[in-house]
Amino acid sequence: MTPLILIPTRMSATRLPGKPLADIGGKPMVIRAWEQAVLSGLPVAVAAGDQEIVDVIQAAGGRAVLTDPALPSGSDRVLAALETLDPDGEYDSVINLQGDMPLADPGIATACAALLHGEPGCDIATLVAPEADVSDRSNVDVVKAVLALADGHKHGRALYFTRSTLYGDAPVWRHIGVYGYRREALKRFCAAPPSPLEQREKLEQLRALELGLSIWAAVIEEAPISVDNPADLEAARKLA
Repeated sequence: MTPLILIPTRMSATRLPGKPLADIGGKPMVIRAWEQAVLSGLPVAVAAGDQEIVDVIQAAGGRAVLTDPALPSGSDRVLAALETLDPDGEYDSVINLQGDMPLADPGIATACAALLHGEPGCDIATLVAPEADVSDRSNVDVVKAVLALADGHKHGRALYFTRSTLYGDAPVWRHIGVYGYRREALKRFCAAPPSPLEQREKLEQLRALELGLSIWAAVIEEAPISVDNPADLEAARKLA
């Protein structure tokens, strides 16, 4: 596999406008996310919805592509940047890292790449972590992954994703919104309209499952902090 990391980001986030340039320990958040991705050893570029983001990344010595700000999702932004950067198809897979995970372990990107490489039947790779608290089980903001995961194994096929409370008392897997796509799978996903289950649960990965694409998930020890609101931003500043 020849993977490329792409970080989709835009200024007009609903809950925290301008968050890619929010200061975390003296650096814009998008720079911290880019720096962590670079530490993975894989090639990295930023798929930006705004010129301000492009300027900041290029000033730091990185690659950035300006994409249409009206694109409906990060996945669409990643595909647009991929086709601009690599029209000849040198990269056969792409890792979609979130720009709002500024302190993420570089190993999350390589974990997705390894899963795509090691599982020929895997169209899309993603990550899960153990629940942080029992309250996660009934929290609609915590996305749960239902996996076919044998005892002692560190990766398995995803059967479903849901915001609902899962039946039974067993711990749940918390889904982490990082994806590795085979290039053709990303094209197929972005070409399809939102699916019924996707619209019901507000989870775009369900579109992939309804299309018949195979999603596999690797287990990591802890979910990285995701900055979605001012409280998350303050938490990230304390950790930086």
